[in-house]
This record gives sequence, structure tokens and C-alpha cells, in this order.
Amino acid sequence: MKDCSKFLPGGSLCAGRTSDYIGRRYTIMLASIIFMLGSILMGYAPNFGVLLAGRCTAGVGVGFALMIAPVYAAEISSTHTRGFLSSLPEIGISVGILLGYISNNLFANLRLELGWRIMLGIAAIPSLFLAIGILKMPESPRWLIMQGRVGEAKKILYKVCDDGEEAERRLKDIKKAAGIDEDCEGVWRQLLIKPTPTVRRMLIAGVGVHFFEHATGTEAVILYGPRIFKKAGVTARRKLLLATVGVGLTKLTFITISTFIIDRVGRRKLLLFSIAGMIVALTGLATCLTVVERAEQKLIWALVLSLIFVYMFLMFFNIGLCPVCWVYSSEIFPTRLRAAGASVSVAVNRLMNATVSMSFLSLSSAITIGGAFYLFASVAVVAWFFVFFCLPETKGRSLEEMEEVFSKSGDSKNKNKQLELVKS
Repeated sequence: MKDCSKFLPGGSLCAGRTSDYIGRRYTIMLASIIFMLGSILMGYAPNFGVLLAGRCTAGVGVGFALMIAPVYAAEISSTHTRGFLSSLPEIGISVGILLGYISNNLFANLRLELGWRIMLGIAAIPSLFLAIGILKMPESPRWLIMQGRVGEAKKILYKVCDDGEEAERRLKDIKKAAGIDEDCEGVWRQLLIKPTPTVRRMLIAGVGVHFFEHATGTEAVILYGPRIFKKAGVTARRKLLLATVGVGLTKLTFITISTFIIDRVGRRKLLLFSIAGMIVALTGLATCLTVVERAEQKLIWALVLSLIFVYMFLMFFNIGLCPVCWVYSSEIFPTRLRAAGASVSVAVNRLMNATVSMSFLSLSSAITIGGAFYLFASVAVVAWFFVFFCLPETKGRSLEEMEEVFSKSGDSKNKNKQLELVKS
């Protein structure tokens, strides 16, 4: 069954305006409820139609959650912890994927009809806990100020800031930066139809980094990975379990590392380092697979190297491009456009996820498996230059300073600061 979460970018688009109307916190609760309903439908499903409807419903919930979680984390956190907190949703996703690999094999031991129902329906439980738990969390102070609820925003800032001075400074900056347009069309007009040069650069950066997250072939590596395992002789069920669990552990380990270093190293450096490593891994994987395809006999060394390059790709992808793209797109847009900008970026992410997933088999048939990965390596080269020329560093800058960062004057100031540091 196709994963409808990949084919419903509308969920992410709707989440942006929904969060502007009802708030970030209640949007997270709504996402949890939608996903919970989808899980219940899938677990109950008496026929394929209900099963598909449940999966699509859950997909809408996923679209909401992917957009709103990093935005909420970015808006509630302080400047020096924003990267860390905005990366935490990716750690949660990685833990979920790892638990999925393990639990699916456990449920496979149950009777077929019961096993798949529990596997799909059990996701309703964490969704319920999230829907209840989010009620104890504070609302985004930036959203409250957009609604004119300055007193409530001030109380929350005093709770989440290190001291009263920081709270007052952040409150002043947010009030100054919150140029609010209550008209729904006004937001989309400012973002898509007649954006300022600064907003246009923000949109290109946000959409671009999400586009390249999947255009560089992560879905292809994950889809083709099990075939590489089997070709390399990993065919026993226990060995395949260890190999897939290894994928989950690799993802979790390097996303966790990224979470702890992103605020020290910076977004831009991590992206450039990550994509450079991905280029090497994809080129190596493409070369090994081309050799395997053309060889008349089984070449163990090439298959083993293919496995190494698969894990190498996962390491570099998950230490940089995977988590950083969510942090970056959630922090660069101005307050009045943040939800809408993030929703457009995430919608592109979901669309590219679906495109690569659905086209990979046809692409590999047309230009061979090796050729497909050479193509992804070429796209990764373009991604590296895109990051180098189009994505300024946002580390250590408040959300209210992002318009300065993305303006030409902001670039000049950043370059002057870098020159001063070099001279010193």
C-alpha cells in the first residue's frame, strides 16, 4: 500500500494557515487527533477502502505535524538553543523508525490478520498522549503577540527565558518585528505573489533546502538498500533484521549528534559538510553498483563496498541535511509569514518525497541503478553550490533578525564580521 503521507502536501499547506488561526499548540493537538483517527481506521479496517482512507487520514496528520513541530520549537526557544530544540522532532522520528523496524518483526510472529492490525493501530496510543500532553505546554509567544495578547506572551517569555532582561529584550524585538496582516490573502500575497527581495530569498532558501533533501536520493538509497543487503548475502531473517535495525540506529545516532552540535557548528557548515559527504557516498555507491551490474560473476568486494557506501550516505545525510533543513526553514521567515512559509517548504518536501519514491524504479530501468545514483550525486553537487551561494548562516541570530540576515545589507554585515574575526 502506498504511503499517503508522501502524497498529501495539502496537509502541510493547510497547517500553516490553521496554525495562524488557532495557534501553534492547538495545531499540534489537531495533528495528533487526525493521526490517531487514521491509526484507528487502519487497525479496524474491514476492507482495503477503509484501510486506504485511514492511511490518507494519518498522512494529513503527518503533514500537519511535520510543518508545525519545528515552527513551534523555533518560536518558543531562545537563540542559543533554537537549533537543538528544533532538531528534537527529527530525533523523535528516528526513534519511531527504529522502534518500527523492531516491532514489525515482533508482530510478524503473530497471526497475520492480528499482526498487521496491531502494527497499524498501535500508533493511536502515542498520538493520544501527545494530544493530552500538549495542553500542558505554553503557546508560542510570537503567535500570541500576532493576536494582540501581549500580556500572555510576556508571561510565557518570563518562563522560557533565562532571566527577565532576556524576556524583555525578546518581547521588544518580537513586537517590533510583528508586522501583522490579518487578511489571509495578504499573507500569501506577501509570500508568493509580490514578495519583497528579502522574502523571495527566504522562500528560495526554505523551499530549496527541502527540495534537495529528497532530490539527492535518500528515498532511493532506503528503497534499494534491502536489495543490496540481499545481494551481499544478508538473506537470513535474523541478519536482515540486524541490517535494518542498523539503518535505524545509524539514523538515530547521527541525528542526535547533529542536534547537540548544530548551535555550535552552525547550520551552513553542517549542510556543506553533510552534502559533500553525500556526494562521495553516492558516487561510490553508483560506481560499485555499475561494476556489479556489468560483472559476469558475483563480486563480493563490490557488494561489501556498496553496503559501506549505503551506511556512509546515511551517516552524512542524517548529521546535516536531514535535520538541518527542518531547523532552517522554521526559523528564517518573518513572524507574520513563518507558518505560511514553513508550510510551503514542507509541502515541497512531501512532493519530492513522493516523486523520488514513485519514479525511482522507472528511472533505474531507464538509465540503470548505477546511472540513477550518478544522477543523484550530480544533484547533490548542485545542492552544495545552492547552500554555498543561497543560504546565509543563521546561528546565533534571533528570529527577528532574519530579515536583516537575508537582506543585502545583512550579507555585508555578516561578511564584515567574518573578516574582523579572520583579522583578529
